[in-house]
Amino acid sequence: MLKRKIEHRLEKFYSDRGKSALLIDGARQVGKSFIVESFGRRHYESVIVIDFLHQQEARAIFKDVTDASEILTRITAFSRQPLIPGKTLVFFDEIQECVEVVTYIKYLVREGSCHYILSGSLLGVAIKNVKSEPVGYMDDVTMYPLDFEEFIVAVGERPELLDAARTAWESQKPLAKVYHDRLNKLLRLYLVVGGMPAAVQRYVDTKDIRQVVDEQKKILKYYRKDITKYDEQNALRIHAVFDRLAPELNDKNKRFYADSVEEGGRFDRLTDEFLWLKEAGVAIPAYNVMEPKQPLILAKRPNFFKLFMNDVGLLAALYMDGIQLKILNGETDINFGAVYENFVAQELKAHGFEPNYYNTAKFGELDFVVEHKMKVLPIEVKSGKHYERHRALTHIMEVEEYGLGEALVFTDDSVNRKGKIRYLPIYQVMFLQKDVLPESMVYELPPL
Repeated sequence: MLKRKIEHRLEKFYSDRGKSALLIDGARQVGKSFIVESFGRRHYESVIVIDFLHQQEARAIFKDVTDASEILTRITAFSRQPLIPGKTLVFFDEIQECVEVVTYIKYLVREGSCHYILSGSLLGVAIKNVKSEPVGYMDDVTMYPLDFEEFIVAVGERPELLDAARTAWESQKPLAKVYHDRLNKLLRLYLVVGGMPAAVQRYVDTKDIRQVVDEQKKILKYYRKDITKYDEQNALRIHAVFDRLAPELNDKNKRFYADSVEEGGRFDRLTDEFLWLKEAGVAIPAYNVMEPKQPLILAKRPNFFKLFMNDVGLLAALYMDGIQLKILNGETDINFGAVYENFVAQELKAHGFEPNYYNTAKFGELDFVVEHKMKVLPIEVKSGKHYERHRALTHIMEVEEYGLGEALVFTDDSVNRKGKIRYLPIYQVMFLQKDVLPESMVYELPPL
């Protein structure tokens, strides 16, 4: 079983004892169903799984219902399993096929007999028209492909490797060469295998990259089928955008142009197609910001963006056959820049960041800008030997009004620092984490 970080969130859900339902969103094939069912078997005497995709008759459970008692009666009749108060987990899977469950989940939570987890794919697309969202009765979390740290654990590396890498990150000191070289090899493997659980498991079981690619191509086929199934009217245009993901990232400026999808295309005519891929979890957008100043959301330009694949292994599978061995061997005749940037975008997204980029005629381009520790953090990704050549970054760090305290340049090399710029091995992006609020923030006004 592949160990996933989201298990901590599931444990919190269990300790809350059913105070609210939990909705797990995420792209197809990221492992949502498997992780929930495994969690349920470990913690509950009874686990009822209702899969609305493969059990289409289950949709009738929520047809013309009047209260929670009636829903529970129908669940019992459908599943032919008893409801054990306080010891039953009801797992509604593939809820994009029955979005009514989102409306009625608050009645079930109020009733309180069972605990409820919901899961589905394409939820950003499917639940837009839900009559009533259960505010206060349902928490949500997004699940992503395995990130690099999860991948290292999954392929069986010894814990001391990650411990040493984390210590080097925290101390800002170089890692021992034997560990550094090992992590670079693991990174190249991750660029090929990616984080989709089926692909990772196939590698763990067989070590056969050909079989891994076969799994990835199955997933890409699922994605294309989903486009046709869930948005038949705009399927051709969404397919056109999807098919341009790899070529656009390989382009020099990596920015998505509407006319690359259709001749004379305009962004405003293709907005829904771009957003569909984002909401389905298939693509990660990085929007252009006019200035690297907080808050970045106010500087965002929604008509200028890069689109990254949700999984770097799937990106490799979209390229020509044979690129996998070139990546594993570190061959210099391929463009590592595109896959490196996709890897960084994927890690940033999985760690809670909203990736943006900066590009102006005056200064040039920064690969990414994010908000970190209450400041804007510029990030550059360099795949070649000349990673200290970054004219745009150098100039922007000197602009006083931006107040940029530090920048990160991720490279193939080891740790170094020059002024405000830290040079780090690209694998260390796995330790860059979004600031999170503490679980408790008690504040009392002092007495008058």
